Amino acid sequence: FLIKLNQQTGGGYRLPTEAEWEYAARSGGKDEKYGSTSSNFGDYAWYDENSNDKTHPVAQRKPNGLGLYDMSGNVQEWCSDIYDKSYYKNSPAKDPRGAKSGASSILRGGSWFMNVAFCRLSNRRRYDPQGSFNYSGFRIAMDNK
Repeated sequence: FLIKLNQQTGGGYRLPTEAEWEYAARSGGKDEKYGSTSSNFGDYAWYDENSNDKTHPVAQRKPNGLGLYDMSGNVQEWCSDIYDKSYYKNSPAKDPRGAKSGASSILRGGSWFMNVAFCRLSNRRRYDPQGSFNYSGFRIAMDNK
């Protein structure tokens, strides 16, 4: 998808890094609660208790403080980072870009089939980047031109 989009538009589109994804999911650092600890979690996310076992169109729940929808639930989202178990112990404090090599990529957030505890914003899973799951999706980022 991204290859074709970049060919058609002149480029600049990519998957977000984990750090970018988490910054966006946490409303840019604002003191807001949209994660699994919120008492009104179902207002913001599709998860096992309200999803009817399927994905839903975007923007059917409330957005976070940056106006972004479905950061906590609906589908887990692919990030550009390569998985490394110990990367964040030694990563740069600002704008970490993930490991340089490895066999797995990262999915972040929760999805329609997960319970509220697994829909926390810090949820991260590693998977084969060639994998396809009915609970995964992606959100694109764009480089500044």
